[in-house]
Order: sequence, then structure tokens, then C-alpha cells
Amino acid sequence: MKKWITLFTVTVCLAMAMPAKAQIKFGVKGGLNLASASLSDAWDAKGNADNYTGFFIGPMVDITIPIIGLGVDGAFMYSQKGTKFSYKESNISKEKTFKQQGVEIPINLKYSIGLGSLASIYFAAGPSFYFNMKSDDDFTFNSVAGSLDYDKSEVSLNLGAGVKLLRHLQLGLNYNMGLTDSAKAKINTSSGAWDAINGESYKSKIWQVSVAYLF
Repeated sequence: MKKWITLFTVTVCLAMAMPAKAQIKFGVKGGLNLASASLSDAWDAKGNADNYTGFFIGPMVDITIPIIGLGVDGAFMYSQKGTKFSYKESNISKEKTFKQQGVEIPINLKYSIGLGSLASIYFAAGPSFYFNMKSDDDFTFNSVAGSLDYDKSEVSLNLGAGVKLLRHLQLGLNYNMGLTDSAKAKINTSSGAWDAINGESYKSKIWQVSVAYLF
């Protein structure tokens, strides 16, 4: 965890070190999370992770250095994510949805290429920090009771691109790849069929479509 705190500190320091002539704009960002999970082998042997759709919204700041196009953006957002785990019980297909709610703080290094006075394209990359507001989620598979124990915080890598329009509007597509675990399974009643996932974890992976308005 210490190395992720260090990464967060370095990223913030880089943003603060931007030249005095940098353009700073504040705004609101929102969009959709198309979330799933990267399963461990034990989880994968029992079923499949399907997409879950959530949303995110919150304030943001965009800092750009004129002429060279480099900048940093950050946001503080309420975010929903999760996964739908599909499996079979007595040859009948079933599905359990695991939902997460939390605060997401992405901080991205951004490079913009102008397409004229009213439009530009940008490429962005950087860390994202997620803090869970929900700590567990009960489940029952084939009459076997258990729960998911969500990590209090998660770190992921953002890779994205988008367009800036009319100096105020941003449209973006982003891939968020989990670097740390999202949750770990705990089996409450012993069963040979599902014991294999006891203590097994998974990582989140998310496609994000966003719209931002800068004042």
C-alpha cells in the first residue's frame, strides 16, 4: 500500500509543479462504467464474469500547458462498479450480481493535439484510486453460503483518449485495469464443490465512457 501512496504523492506533486501560465479549468464529469472482473483460476473454473453497468459522477479539474499540449486532469467521483457472475446449478444457468459503491480519484497525465481553435484530441494515462463504501456482499451458490470481502481501497491504471470540443466539452473513452484485488471470497459452510474459491480474489476491469463540461 505504501508504494501506491507514494505514486499518488508523486502524481499530485507533478500537477502542482505545472508552470504558472498553465490553464486551469474546473468542471463536472460523469459517465458509464461497463465493468467486469479478471478472475483467478479457481473462480474461472466455477463460472464466468459478465459485464455490469454502473455510473460515475463528480467534480474535476483540468490543467493544460499552452502550446505544448501537456497537462494533468483529476476528479473526485462517486462511482458504481461490479460484475455479474454466471454459473450452473443442477444444469440450470444462474447469475449473481456483485455491486460496489465508492469514491474514485483518477489522476491522468494528458497530451492534447489541436485540430483547430475549437477542437482537439487527447491521450491520457495515469493511476486511479478507489475507496470502497461497501465492505461485503453475501452469496449462496448451490446452497453453499459465503460472502465477498471487498478491499477498503484499490489501485488501477487508466488508459484513455477523447476529444475536446468548443473549449468546454470533453468526450472520452477509457480502459481501467485493476492492479490490486477488488474482493476476496469467504465460504461460510464447507462444501467440496465450492471450497476451491475460499480465499480467492478477483480484480476489476472497466471500460468507461465519459462526458465532462469545463467552466
